[in-house]
Amino acid sequence: MMDPHQDPPLQQESQKYDAEDAGDGRPADNSSSNINDTTSDSDPEALVQVPSGPAYSVFSKSTKRWIVTMIAFSSFVSPMTANIYFPALVPIARDLDVSVSMINLTLTTYMIFQAIAPTLVGDLADAAGRRPAFLICFVIYIFANLGLALQKNFAALLVLRMVQSAGSSGTVALSFAVIADVAVSAERGKYMGIVGAGINIGPALSPVFGGLLAEYLGWPAIFWFCMIYAAVWLIPYALTVPETCRNVVGNGSIPAQSWWNMTAVDLCRAHRRKRNGESLGGARTKQKLRFPNPFNTLKVAFEKDLALLLFYGTLTYLVFILIAATLSTELEAIYHYSDLQLGLCYLPYGVGCCFAAVMQGYILDHKYRRIARKIGFTIDYKRGDDLSNFPIEKARILPASPFLFAGVAAVICYGWVLHFETHVAGPLALVFLIGLCVTGSFSILNTLLVDLCPEAPATAVAAMNLVRCLFGAGGTAVIEYMLRTMGRGWTFTFWGLVLVLFSPILWVLTKWGPGWREERRVRKLKEEEKERAVTPRP
Repeated sequence: MMDPHQDPPLQQESQKYDAEDAGDGRPADNSSSNINDTTSDSDPEALVQVPSGPAYSVFSKSTKRWIVTMIAFSSFVSPMTANIYFPALVPIARDLDVSVSMINLTLTTYMIFQAIAPTLVGDLADAAGRRPAFLICFVIYIFANLGLALQKNFAALLVLRMVQSAGSSGTVALSFAVIADVAVSAERGKYMGIVGAGINIGPALSPVFGGLLAEYLGWPAIFWFCMIYAAVWLIPYALTVPETCRNVVGNGSIPAQSWWNMTAVDLCRAHRRKRNGESLGGARTKQKLRFPNPFNTLKVAFEKDLALLLFYGTLTYLVFILIAATLSTELEAIYHYSDLQLGLCYLPYGVGCCFAAVMQGYILDHKYRRIARKIGFTIDYKRGDDLSNFPIEKARILPASPFLFAGVAAVICYGWVLHFETHVAGPLALVFLIGLCVTGSFSILNTLLVDLCPEAPATAVAAMNLVRCLFGAGGTAVIEYMLRTMGRGWTFTFWGLVLVLFSPILWVLTKWGPGWREERRVRKLKEEEKERAVTPRP
């Protein structure tokens, strides 16, 4: 019986061979035990024997790098689509003859669909595979951008932005899920950092692109750019990136059975084997596409530890998205910048996000190893760790805390430098720190969420999307009113203090989270036993 709290093993008991060791091309050891991969030749006492089993992932290092590279570029799409739009708000309002408040309504509806769409995409990806989910999302996204580039009225803009959001917003959940498919917990921080860099390049570069395109080619060029980017990514993905979903291909050693899970190379091989009367291999049945169940995402929100994590992660997200959404309008009102200049003002924020993503991976992996050494926990880089006896909450939350409180200070200072209308270097330096600290903290909390839900990572991240985007939609709807009534300084002081007020949630998670996680693991084991008891044997 599979332990749902362990990094998901190859779910194929009838597999006749041990999986190939990822990266070195040598067969894995099939003996009853093997020496742990993390041991050192210079420390014989550190040698620990662990049970033999299939490798966590059979993909070679080069294949992993290619998968992660493509996923990082795909994760750029959702934040790019949200942020590339900001510098063009005023010219779009002017050309469509509506107010900026009406254009801000498209931000609200965009976030609503950004919340709903991943609940469907996440369940689809966990059930049918990552490839069909990616393909569906990008096809929708391409056609939505085509319509947006050609439309000329506000109603079409509003509706098509919703469709665009539906296509793009699931890519973040899918990206994190792919990392969970191919990376064990001990090295997951590094890979999450790479994908996080892709996610956070969006806030860095897309406003610059948006400002350039709006300034010199007109705002419809923004949507032409998005469409071309998606099409250029989709072609190599469809042709070369393999299926990674562990419910479909296990650790990568089971051949995909459905055409939508196969690359172009896989399809050619399958066609040749079929023509020669050969079996496709693998014991798994062909995956059936079904309409995804969004309520699977809602189940995540009713677990005690996950609910607290979702809530605090949402508050963290809300703070930095409100700053990003109002940065262009506030700087335009104070400094009277052009569209291009406003786009360039997003660079410090995005650069801070990128630094956070890169540093976060190394910090998380270092903290994981340090805690493992402290408690005498043996790390298995090859087959993955059983996290039921490891304080993963502590390993993730402790590195996030200093970043978080530094970010709170930066948010409060940001509000007051805007209030006193200081030199522009002041707010730009502070948005760099906000990107580094607040956005970095949010990414770490996302990594913890994936660790806590290894059996359905796409669904778990979709739950975070659902909650944070619904809150974000509400926040963007009221932020202009708050700025007018409370002023810039007190508005952002309020949001900084909200993070401080609810920060004890992090302490609660480190103290009681492991116990709640164990309760969930035992409950799922009992549910599996009950299902086995009622399911008739063939």
